[in-house]
Amino acid sequence: MDITIQLLNLVKDYRGGRNKKIHALAGVSLDIARGEIFSLLGPNGAGKTTMVKVLLGIAFPSSGSGTLLGKPLGDTATKTRIGYLPENHRFPNYLTGEQVLRYFGTLTGMHGALLETRIAETMTIVNMQEWGRMKIRKYSKGMLQRIGLAQAMLNNPEIIFLDEPTDGVDPIGRKEIRQTLVRIKEQGATIFLNSHLLSEVERISDRVAIMNKGKILRTGSVEDLTNTNHEYVITIEGDPKAAVAAIGNRATSIKVEQNQLTLRVDSIADLNAITDALRAASVNIAEIAKRHESLEDAFINLIEQVD
Repeated sequence: MDITIQLLNLVKDYRGGRNKKIHALAGVSLDIARGEIFSLLGPNGAGKTTMVKVLLGIAFPSSGSGTLLGKPLGDTATKTRIGYLPENHRFPNYLTGEQVLRYFGTLTGMHGALLETRIAETMTIVNMQEWGRMKIRKYSKGMLQRIGLAQAMLNNPEIIFLDEPTDGVDPIGRKEIRQTLVRIKEQGATIFLNSHLLSEVERISDRVAIMNKGKILRTGSVEDLTNTNHEYVITIEGDPKAAVAAIGNRATSIKVEQNQLTLRVDSIADLNAITDALRAASVNIAEIAKRHESLEDAFINLIEQVD
């Protein structure tokens, strides 16, 4: 696996009141593969922003080590290979979208035909080519976010850090931004996403890390984090009391909601035995599905267990 970000026992301490030490990062170890959309989740104060600052070389770790694109954290030359969209970014209202990109492109060292080509390409990727000459002050929040994405992509980065890219954007705008992120990924870039909108993260992330109090609590795919072992939802037709009676003690727990039975079983064999029992009792089965939590439910449950 080609690793884009690798952290090993990373620690970042700050001094608080009365010289008290605050552990913003408390031994974080993490690997992020090239070309994936990786999302970092956590409540306020979990350490997410500190981690991004350390990765970007804005802050420096107290101990531990890490690499970004194969180079030590803070390596100056590596920053030319990174794109970044901060939360609540602001652009001068008197500039047009194209002028904003031209300004930021110049800051990265691009000029002339190369810069103009990249402006056209990134405006097309974020579907803003029709509004490039419109003043920023006339942009909607969704348009501002898309121009921000174009700015983060302008130097053709290998990894893009996005802090709340869909915050305050309406549902149509969020969908457009999701589609843009997928297109960026398809071009081979790695996306590091920091967001509170778990429903958005759930739709596009390849892997997710849940963080609290400076520690990574769990990392995995959305499927891994939301999978509930041996829990199934059986939808039936008819009286649920007859179904419950037929199941008897074959399930370790049963929850009934209208015509749906949520069961916890010890094994697939038990599920098959339950299915046979329902059929033997002439209970019509409309559907059997494995139960999954939402990412929000999994997130809250994990945070509450730790607290």
